Amino acid sequence: MQSVVKVRIILYFGSLIPELVMKKILLVCGSVLLLTGALQAQKASKSGWQDLFNGKDLKGWKQLGGKAIYTARNGEIVGTTVVNTPNSFLATEKDYGDFILELEFKLDKEFNSGIQFRSQSRPDYNNGRVFGYQMEIDPSDRKWSGGIYEEGRRGWQYPMEYNPGGQNAFKKTDWNKYRIECRGNEIRTWVNGVATAHLVDTALPKGFIALQVHSIGKDGADAGKDIRWRNVRIIENPSPSQYSPYDNIYVVNNVVNTVSAQQKKNGFQLLWDGKSSKGWRGYNQKGFPDKGWTYNDGTMTIHNSNGDEMGSGGDIVTEKEYSAFEVEFEFKLTKGANSGVKYFVKESYDTKGKSAIGLEYQVLDDETHPDAKLGRDGNRTLASLYDLMTRKQEKRALLPIGEWNKGRIIVYPNNHVEHWLNGFKVLEYERGSQAFKDLVAISKYKNWNNFGLWPEGRLLLQDHGNEVSYRSLRIKTLK
Repeated sequence: MQSVVKVRIILYFGSLIPELVMKKILLVCGSVLLLTGALQAQKASKSGWQDLFNGKDLKGWKQLGGKAIYTARNGEIVGTTVVNTPNSFLATEKDYGDFILELEFKLDKEFNSGIQFRSQSRPDYNNGRVFGYQMEIDPSDRKWSGGIYEEGRRGWQYPMEYNPGGQNAFKKTDWNKYRIECRGNEIRTWVNGVATAHLVDTALPKGFIALQVHSIGKDGADAGKDIRWRNVRIIENPSPSQYSPYDNIYVVNNVVNTVSAQQKKNGFQLLWDGKSSKGWRGYNQKGFPDKGWTYNDGTMTIHNSNGDEMGSGGDIVTEKEYSAFEVEFEFKLTKGANSGVKYFVKESYDTKGKSAIGLEYQVLDDETHPDAKLGRDGNRTLASLYDLMTRKQEKRALLPIGEWNKGRIIVYPNNHVEHWLNGFKVLEYERGSQAFKDLVAISKYKNWNNFGLWPEGRLLLQDHGNEVSYRSLRIKTLK
C-alpha cells in the first residue's frame, strides 16, 4: 500500500514567520520530497524498470566505432554528427539477453540512425567493428523506422515492406517512443505504440545496447546535427506477463523448419516437416521419387543430373491443392542452377514427359544460366513470373550463389498475386485480368487452354537437372 503524506502550510498575511518556524517548514517539505522520490523508486523497482541513463552524465556507457560527439545535457543524451568518421555508437558497458527496452528520441534533422541491441564488438571480427541487431530510425520517404537491420553483418532481417501498417507510426519532427522486446529467439519492436517488426532468430542471444550516430556525407552539409535520447529504461529478464500479447503482423522466422507461436496464431503451418516425404509425391506419381531427391538435415535437395527438365527424380508436388494462400520457402542455388516453385499446377495437362505446367516463381542463377538471357525483357530471371513478367530490379534482394534466400508467394482471394525475394516485394499482378491474359498470349503458354486460371492447384518444386536445395516451407490458407 502506498503511503500518502499531506502537509498543510498556512501563511498569515501581514505577519512575519519566525525564522525557526520557516526552517521547520522547509525541513518538512524536503522530507516529503525525499519520501515521494523513495516511493516512486520503490514502485519502479517492483515493476522491474531500471534507468540506463542517470540524466546527468554518461556513466555506464562507452563509445565505439566513429568519433561522433556524445554529451549529457538537460536530462538528455545528445549525439552530434561529425564529418569523415564511420558510424558511431554509445554502448552500454553491460550486456543484455532477455529484456524490454523503452526510450524516446528526437532528430534535429532528417538523417538515418538506429538503436543497437544484442550487439557486439570483438577484436576477432573486423577489428572490433560493431555488429548486431538494430531497430531502424528512418525518416526518409521509404518509411522503414521500426524495422530490424543487422549492422555490420547480414543486413536487413525485417524490412518494413513486410508491415505497411506500421510504416506511418514514426513522427519526423517530434519525440518518438521506441520499444524493443527480446525473449529467447523472439524479437519484437514498436514505434509510438504501433507494432512494427517481429523476428525469430538465434544468431545473437546477448549483447550490448547502443545509440547510433550515423556517418554523414563528406560535403559536411549534415555536420553538427543532433539526435537526442531521453527516458532510457530497461527491464531485465521480464516475467511472461510483462511481455506484450501477440498481434497479427507478419513474422520473419529464421529458425529452420519451425513455426513460431505468433505464426501459428497468424494461421501458418509447415508445408514440409523437414524430415520425411510426408505431404509430397512425384508429379503424376503415387509416391515420392526413389532417386534424384533427398531429404536430410532439414533440407530437401534435387541433385545434379544432366541439366534438363525432369533430369533424374522429376518434379514433386503437394498432395493437397490450394486456391488462395501465402507460401514462404528458403532456397539455395549452386552455380549455374535452374529450378522453380510452381503454383496452380494441374496434372491433367499432358506435358509429354516435360516439367509440369503452372505459374512459376523462377529460381535461377541469373549470372551463369543461359535461361536468364532468354524470354522477353528478363522475364526468366530469379523471382520473376517465368516467361510472363519480370521482377523489379532490387539489388538489395540479390544474395551471392550458395547463400540461403527467402522466397514468398501470396495469392489473395481476389486473385491479386505477389512475388517476394529476401524481404522485398519484386512483382505483383492480377491473375485473370486482361493484362495477365495479354502476357500469356505472347508467352510460351499461349497454346495452353485456361493457363493459370484454375480455381485451385498443387504447389510444385521443379527438377531441372541442377542441384538446388529447399527448406522452411510454410503455408497459410487465405479466405
